[in-house]
This record gives sequence, structure tokens and C-alpha cells, in this order.
Amino acid sequence: STVGNHAPVVVDEPLHLFGEDTAPAPGEIVLSGLGGCLAVGITAVATWKGVKLSKLEVFMEGDIGNPAAWGAGGALEKLPAEMGFQAIRVKVVVEGDASREVLDEIVKHANFYSPVANSMRNPIPMTVEMA
Repeated sequence: STVGNHAPVVVDEPLHLFGEDTAPAPGEIVLSGLGGCLAVGITAVATWKGVKLSKLEVFMEGDIGNPAAWGAGGALEKLPAEMGFQAIRVKVVVEGDASREVLDEIVKHANFYSPVANSMRNPIPMTVEMA
């Protein structure tokens, strides 16, 4: 996948999903995008509030419903709600020159306004078709 003038983002799948396990899986890239969006938002909100951050780590974990390699292996039919991420857990480690309460408020604010988090939380119309 090529985005703008940046180096291509390579994706792969693990061996058991017909891949070669040479790069992150697309679902891992989705979690990485969410974590990156939250980190950028936390940094922006902290700056806006005049809080200097000394540490910021975002840990992502998700449960994904994979219908036996996209239904290509004779899997039972699934409903859309059974496929994709079933749960996502985000843990944020943040330190700075503010109280834990203020840092928590910054994280909550960034989460509330995160475009990627809101895209995942809220259903959006999407079409996929041949070009």
C-alpha cells in the first residue's frame, strides 16, 4: 500500500493464513493506526494544556474474528458482526509534569476526539467495487 510520497506499507499474513509472515498483518496495521492516532492526540492535547510529557507508550491488543481465511477455506457462513475486531483494548502509559488526574483527562480527551477511534466505534458507510 502506498500513501502519498511515503515508503510503501507492506502487509502480510502468518503462515496459517496463507502468508509468509514477513510483515504485520492488516489487522495489526489497523491497531497501529489507532495507537498512532491516540498518541498524536495525547501529545497535541498535552501541548494545548501546557503539560510536558516525559513518557508516552500505547499498548494495543485486539480480538479479531477471522472466518477461516476470508471464507476461502469452506468455512461456515458468518454474519458481519461476527467478523473483524470483536474487542480492542488500549493501555496508555503516560508521564509528565502534571497530576495523574490531569494526565487521565488528557488521555480521555484525545480518545473522545480521535478520528480513527471514532471511525472504529461508529458504523460508517463503505463500498468496495472493481475500478
